[in-house]
Amino acid sequence: MSTSRHPIALRLERQVGRGTKLLGTVMGLPLVDGIFAALVLAGALTTAEGGINPVGVFEVGLLVFGGSATLAVILAEMEGTTRQRITSVLLVGALVVPLAAAEAAIAPTIEAAISIDIFNRFAALVILAIAAKTASSTVGEWLPRPGAIIGLGLIASLTPAGATLVVDPDPTQMLAAAAAAGVGVAFALLVAVAGPTLRGLVDLDRFRFGSAVALGVLPLTLLQVIDTDVPLALAVLGVTCLLSLDPDSSDIEFGFGESATTSSDGGPSTPRPAPAPEDDAPSTAHRDAAADPEARGANAGGPATDGGPDPEGGDDPGRAPWL
Repeated sequence: MSTSRHPIALRLERQVGRGTKLLGTVMGLPLVDGIFAALVLAGALTTAEGGINPVGVFEVGLLVFGGSATLAVILAEMEGTTRQRITSVLLVGALVVPLAAAEAAIAPTIEAAISIDIFNRFAALVILAIAAKTASSTVGEWLPRPGAIIGLGLIASLTPAGATLVVDPDPTQMLAAAAAAGVGVAFALLVAVAGPTLRGLVDLDRFRFGSAVALGVLPLTLLQVIDTDVPLALAVLGVTCLLSLDPDSSDIEFGFGESATTSSDGGPSTPRPAPAPEDDAPSTAHRDAAADPEARGANAGGPATDGGPDPEGGDDPGRAPWL
């Protein structure tokens, strides 16, 4: 990639190409490899009472559907104008949001056939594996694929004795799933709009490592090590955003267009020529004196008395000698 060497985005780029296809694959991957389903089954989006958990919605949306891979794809791989990038993100969002709701609709059917306590451990394990793959491609080569871990978790937690076919979609769970996907799409839209500025302001590799740490904190909520209402992962992500900023970068373009340096007629602005250095003033004054016979005669043979340089430095110490 042109700006970031994101391991997951690089692997997908070799398979599907660049641009909108790559963005759709990155944002839709959690729906395919079972990560999002595992989070829904583990109760990451809902409270114990069955309501929507806003903290969980934002954590899943920003870390699973958004995150460093989405940021790297939009800033480093997507070309075209801001309007074209926004259109691409909206097309991807039009597919991701309803698919997330549909996947949450079948969650009660799967939940009736497994032991949630056992499955939660595998869900936490797969998130840790993805965080490790995000942080380092070398470590990721030694770890199994997320789909394999989810499959093993389903087998280990399967309870066929008490399994019943339940077709009862939970509207609250579907709404929470759609909201989480919507948060990820909103994150992608923000990056697409502010792309010219973020491209020179954000260090993508720092953001990648920080988001990997934030994603690694998320299993603590699934395993009930910390309370679900504590936004620890969001706090880590916020610190990551601050530490990934590089305000001293010379590539920053302020504004939301393709380039912040455009003229009023729409064309690229050209820098004004630099003013002539002041060192040219003595030679100019010398040429004027040479061309004026009266000035040459008045100053010939003695110190300058009318605007000429004073050999003693003049009465004004701040005045240049040739003035």
